[in-house]
Amino acid sequence: MPLATHNILIKDANMNRRNFIGFGVLAMATLPATLSAFSSIDFRKTKPDTWTAKTVDDAIKALYGDIKPEEGGVKVKGPKVASNGGAVPVTIKSDIQAKTVALFQNMNPESAVAVFNVPEDGLVDYFLKIKLKATEENGGNGVVTAILEGTDGKFYKGEFKLNVAKGGCEG
Repeated sequence: MPLATHNILIKDANMNRRNFIGFGVLAMATLPATLSAFSSIDFRKTKPDTWTAKTVDDAIKALYGDIKPEEGGVKVKGPKVASNGGAVPVTIKSDIQAKTVALFQNMNPESAVAVFNVPEDGLVDYFLKIKLKATEENGGNGVVTAILEGTDGKFYKGEFKLNVAKGGCEG
């Protein structure tokens, strides 16, 4: 290999290494800002009464205080009849800019299911499967409720009613 060609290859390799190191330093510098955008709150530690509340209203109050959510603004969907209470599919969607979205149900001993922190400009489009227990007391009839805390300071509510076949959660 001629000397001139060899020097060009070394020069190109040095430029690539500098670019790689430069991008690495830039990535490390922006990492804390990126991670803080996705930071979350541990609601089990900060709002422990939410997770032991026996009713939906008590769980909402423990999480958000005395609020009066507007009906609508958040859509909660699931099956009208769930043949398997151990894995009931639920979707939560909204076009409202949100801080948090919380999911509750009235069939299990504790009402709170999940609380999601929504990143700035994040989309509210969640899918999850939850356990619901049909009992003699509830007759297999239940309501799943979502509360969305908007960045506008308002709260929004959506819910759906369903029937769960006996033998689901713990059954």
